[in-house]
Amino acid sequence: MLLLKTTANLLLINTMNIKEWAQDDRPREKMLAKGMDALSDAELIAILIGSGDRNKSAVELSKEILCRQENDLNKLGKVTVKELTNAHQGIGPAKAIAILAALELGKRRNQHEATRLFSVTSSRDVYRYFHPVLGDLKHEEFWVAYLNQSNKIILRKNVSKGGVSETAVDIRIILKDAIEHLASAIILCHNHPSGNNRPSTADDAFTKKVKEAARLMDIRVLDHLIVCDDCYFSYADEGKI
Repeated sequence: MLLLKTTANLLLINTMNIKEWAQDDRPREKMLAKGMDALSDAELIAILIGSGDRNKSAVELSKEILCRQENDLNKLGKVTVKELTNAHQGIGPAKAIAILAALELGKRRNQHEATRLFSVTSSRDVYRYFHPVLGDLKHEEFWVAYLNQSNKIILRKNVSKGGVSETAVDIRIILKDAIEHLASAIILCHNHPSGNNRPSTADDAFTKKVKEAARLMDIRVLDHLIVCDDCYFSYADEGKI
């Protein structure tokens, strides 16, 4: 919040557009002068929304938005346009869409970077590869990475989408794709929207069934990862595969 000498000036600054602020207080000018790294998350969001409302500047409103999501951009990326507009006076559909579109671009950039990670050497590599796809979801999805003999990923495919707590997967589809793409190995991966990365009894049973079926076709199951927003479980690391 800007410090001004009078109440009248305080009310004036809160109704100002960003371009009307003092130059040192403008996020756009600050970015041009000092670079994007110099801006806080709130200042970046303030650039997106352009203005606040009668009671808050754009930066103050952006801080309020972040505070409501515990200053976690991942959590902010999961809210809907309706949730943003209902929760914050001064945020209409256009501003909400601008914020969520920017976060989606960041997510897609991470996905693009992940697809360049072809060679798998550890469970951390697999987590980095799948987290941009699965980390923010509110429902379960099951994905499979298909690898060649050099443990390089040749295909990543979603084989099932489910509800909040489970998803149904057809082992035949997994193995059919492995055969069609001449994969030597596969890595299973699904998310737990609850944030609990521990495998269920059903997860254990399914992993065992896939491993047994794949072995008949001389296809290795290297790992099964359960991905959460900020952590993961690796069957390989835990010696369960």
